[in-house]
Amino acid sequence: MRLQIFRRIPLTGWLVLAIGAGLLAGWLWPKQAQELQFVSTIFLHLIKCVVAPLIFATLVTGIAGHADDLKAVGRLAVKSLIYFELASVAALGVGWLMVTWWQPGAGIHLGNGNGGDQPATVAITLAGVLEHAVPQSIVDAAARNDILQVVIFSILFAVALVQVEPGPRRVVLEVCDGLARVMFKLTALVMWFAPFGVGAAVAYVVGKNGFGVLAGLGKLVLTLYGALLLYVVAVFIPILWLARIPVVAFFKTVRGPALLAFSTASSEAALPEALRLMERFGVPKRIVSFVMPAGYSFNLDGTTLYLVVAVLFVAQAAGQPLSLAQQWPILLALMLTSKGVAGVPRAAMAILTATLISAGLPVAGMAVILGVDAFLDMGRTAVNLTGNCLAAAVVARWEGELDKPAPDEPATGLPEAKT
Repeated sequence: MRLQIFRRIPLTGWLVLAIGAGLLAGWLWPKQAQELQFVSTIFLHLIKCVVAPLIFATLVTGIAGHADDLKAVGRLAVKSLIYFELASVAALGVGWLMVTWWQPGAGIHLGNGNGGDQPATVAITLAGVLEHAVPQSIVDAAARNDILQVVIFSILFAVALVQVEPGPRRVVLEVCDGLARVMFKLTALVMWFAPFGVGAAVAYVVGKNGFGVLAGLGKLVLTLYGALLLYVVAVFIPILWLARIPVVAFFKTVRGPALLAFSTASSEAALPEALRLMERFGVPKRIVSFVMPAGYSFNLDGTTLYLVVAVLFVAQAAGQPLSLAQQWPILLALMLTSKGVAGVPRAAMAILTATLISAGLPVAGMAVILGVDAFLDMGRTAVNLTGNCLAAAVVARWEGELDKPAPDEPATGLPEAKT
């Protein structure tokens, strides 16, 4: 009887309990909590080992499985990119509105100009992004979990597979379909470990940074989370209504992966579960397996919003308010440079540093933001994940292929244990 009670608790419930336990452990035993990082690292390693083969298998079956209608694949790509750009513009607008109105940098004195030593930064250019997108080795790309490169290789492989004779093509498709099924089963097994990984991750972050760091920069944290909340309410919900997607059912479906992304600050950790749940929600496999991996590189709503808030926060803290004429080129540059760099380590920090230098703002502001970046990263990652789930549902509706979720299946939860 007691075992049945535990089985009835969904994954979301276990994650909430784990987050609460992690907060408490990090607060009461900060030194010991930092030693729990290995638990979250093990969980992330387990879930990341699923990502590359899962994306490859689902994308190949989604494209090559519709060999007679390759125009539909091209149409899907165009619609996805249109949606991604519109979402990025909305994120820029919401971030700019909140940081301009709330003025989180007021009262913080950084000094003017760059001054002092500047940390090395990554020069992000269009040529660099395009070069990075093409893998020189699929094994290397999979080992680094470079989603963009895995997606590019999978698309090329699928297009080549379409040109093969029906017999061999059918064999390869059956292998890929079988691989995808195995990866989903493996994800279900790994998700049993999710509460432990999440609890350890939260405990480590709180134990290392403490709640005290939030006091000095609390206004920045509140501004970003307020902007993220406004983005969800003012952008996500109207999009759901316009696309005739059930609002409550959608958020019930994504709440588990979103909590997982929030607590681990890793979108990759939540990708396999999000793919499975969005397919259950009614998004066809060929659409969800294309839109979501592509969105991880081109539809980072939370990251785009964060960059706007961070740059203007530094300008305010440095006493260098920017005019509208100075802000628009910066906003445009952020929208372009935030695309296609998800595989670059600490890409947001690289973009932020480069933007501060080009705008003549003190790079020391980045060091201030780093004090609370762990907390900021959690919020923007959850919005990134939710935004990509929404993109898949919207494109599916746009294609006229969004089905109703199965009424006899739960939207989320831990996999059923065999008795």
